[in-house]
Amino acid sequence: MPVVPIRKQSKKAQKKEHARQRGSWNGVNPVSRTIPSGKAYDRKRLKRADRRARRDEE
Repeated sequence: MPVVPIRKQSKKAQKKEHARQRGSWNGVNPVSRTIPSGKAYDRKRLKRADRRARRDEE
């Protein structure tokens, strides 16, 4: 069976081959693996800190 170069294959076949070469993350989302910057403004962090401060006062 002759091997057809990727650039001569259909777009669908090229896409399938490129996806195979990239592999998978095995269910891990790479975006969720980032560590948020401690210097960045985070409204949720501020709210949590306020709630803790109020809880500790009581």
